[in-house]
Amino acid sequence: MTDTISAQYAGVDFAPLQALSEGEVVTHSVVRDITLPSGRVLALVTLDNGRDHTRPNTLGPATLTELGATLDALQTRAAAGEIAAVAITGKQYILAAGADLSDITRVGSRDNARLIAQLGHSVLGRLGELGVPSFAFINGLALGGGLEIALNSTYRTVDSSAAAIALPEVFLGIIPGWGGAYLLPNLIGIENALEVVISNPLKQNRMLKPQQAFDLGIADAIFPPATFLESSLLWADGILGGTVQASRKNEPGKIERLTKWPIAIKMARGMLESKIGTVPRSPYVALDLLDKARGGSKAEGFAREDEALADLVTGDQFAASMYAFDLVQKRAKRPVGAPDRELARKVTKVGIIGAGLMASQFALLFVRKLQVPVLITDLDQARVERGVAYIHDEIGKLQEKGRLDDDTANRLRGLVTGTTDKSLYADCDFVIEAVFEEVGVKQQVFGEIEQIIADDAILATNTSSLSVEEIGAKLAHPERLVGFHFFNPVAVMPLIEIIKTSVTTDAALATAFVVARGLGKNAVLTADAPGFVVNRLLAKVMGEAARAVYEGTSVGDVEKAFAPLGLPMGPFQLIDLVGWKVAAHVQDTMVRAFPDRFYANENLHELAELPAVVEKDKGGRVTGFTKAAEKLLKGHVGSEPASAETILRCVQDGLAQEIRLMLDEGVVPEVEDIDLCLILGAGWPFIDGGASPYLDREGASERVFGDTFHHPPIRGI
Repeated sequence: MTDTISAQYAGVDFAPLQALSEGEVVTHSVVRDITLPSGRVLALVTLDNGRDHTRPNTLGPATLTELGATLDALQTRAAAGEIAAVAITGKQYILAAGADLSDITRVGSRDNARLIAQLGHSVLGRLGELGVPSFAFINGLALGGGLEIALNSTYRTVDSSAAAIALPEVFLGIIPGWGGAYLLPNLIGIENALEVVISNPLKQNRMLKPQQAFDLGIADAIFPPATFLESSLLWADGILGGTVQASRKNEPGKIERLTKWPIAIKMARGMLESKIGTVPRSPYVALDLLDKARGGSKAEGFAREDEALADLVTGDQFAASMYAFDLVQKRAKRPVGAPDRELARKVTKVGIIGAGLMASQFALLFVRKLQVPVLITDLDQARVERGVAYIHDEIGKLQEKGRLDDDTANRLRGLVTGTTDKSLYADCDFVIEAVFEEVGVKQQVFGEIEQIIADDAILATNTSSLSVEEIGAKLAHPERLVGFHFFNPVAVMPLIEIIKTSVTTDAALATAFVVARGLGKNAVLTADAPGFVVNRLLAKVMGEAARAVYEGTSVGDVEKAFAPLGLPMGPFQLIDLVGWKVAAHVQDTMVRAFPDRFYANENLHELAELPAVVEKDKGGRVTGFTKAAEKLLKGHVGSEPASAETILRCVQDGLAQEIRLMLDEGVVPEVEDIDLCLILGAGWPFIDGGASPYLDREGASERVFGDTFHHPPIRGI
């Protein structure tokens, strides 16, 4: 292995990547010399693709090639004594958003995938070999390769207003492949690196704020936006002159490697196995790279990243992840079937029927996001007061965390009204119910409210599986009713299923979509079919798990059988999260609608009355039934346990069949909408692309209906 990164990649032919540059929006490297107060000259490279902030700088092959040539020229100037330092920054608000993913998805071969990794290493690695110090001025968004530009530099400053800083690659099924997996742990220590590289991406792709990046040691200095460039240049001048020191608590010589490093890796591996199972590849590949970064040279670390990235980029999981990423980034933002937003009624006051936990969560979300008056009502004043108190307490918690200032918190509290007087619904534009999941109850409350509200006010039901049309059957104006189905936890899950009946007006639908967007949610339009999308498919999963148990398979064996699906949790952990009463109710609904395809058991309702049904380990994984549950199960469980292979095939084939039928019935227009719902509403993994890419590659689609959902199937190279 060579001593320098430049020498390591000197003989690599990058010509095959030229084809990937076609259509690339090139981020140019614009150089200008700046004379510092000391008289030293610093060459400032600004990355700029010539577009506004809505089109971030990205790092495709042509961009990297140009940057490499720019750095070569600066190295020559440094050797001639013309410049004392090089700094790199970005256009307004953005350093770089990382690799151009559209290029990576078109690599065509493992060799080309390796070349992309090698090109990134070859170019960014030069930032540490210029013959003079290099500085990264992180002036804004720095994701993936954007952050790796900074990591390859000698020093780093960060703008305190930068939008986000992260290495999100594991979230997308790959790894930081341009130095991040080697450089970061050797800069900030293994525990911090594990958080940034693995833990944060697996927490809904959590990003770092600038202050966090500084506190972790990723940045050496942090400056306010008004003077960021000027302050960074002065700081760099101080570093060059020796009047300023970059104090790093985790410098290589200070990082303990013999004991702490392997222990942290072992603990992280155990956490991953407990939380996500062993199906996702990228977290474990990243973990291995971080482990090996404990020793060896930078060149060796980069070579390991080259091979790891080549393996992952050409695999099935990355292909499915890119499909899922496209759904979330594009399709979710342009909902199929949504009417013209100009038809929407302006919502100036929201009414919520109920004051229980769900209703209170709705009220909190509506008042925070829409910032309009919100009314909650219930049967008695005590319930109303508990609901209002909950909302006020939650606002207080946000206030304590600094997420709301005092004035905003007080204003939001003032916008929430609780009462038993239903006449106050008269001026509500949008009224949603959060009452017991029973058709008669919902019909009754809507019947009362319809007498009070304006003729063009919109009614919404949060039913999870009941017929919206049946709920509205007794209304004088059922055309104003729309399904508006949230997922738990309400504040976190990004999906709302918007359900259209045969009579729902475009105005009602348009209002629902505009409200959903105002709440910060993604909405998908579905037909009024049992279970809609998410609960119909979750009922299939939960039903097959219950069937296996009642036939005689142990809970632990059923959970293990489901593991290859790569779901965020096992079926009984899911039932426990949803609630056994809710799960039993949903199963009953689906069996009534489709008795030949769904499974329910009356014994589920008996189990649902217990305070605890399952035992769990420290990671939350279900290990078995409680003694009380085992007692109730006696006499209901058979003696013919199914093999893991049989259970898995039943689930795969059942999902493939149900999705095909949903498409044939027109529940949603395309399979992409089903995958989007599963990703956003149930947390199904990117590595499966939701469900359909996984079912295609596992052969379930072919077994069930003799075809695939996608043509060609979404697979790796």
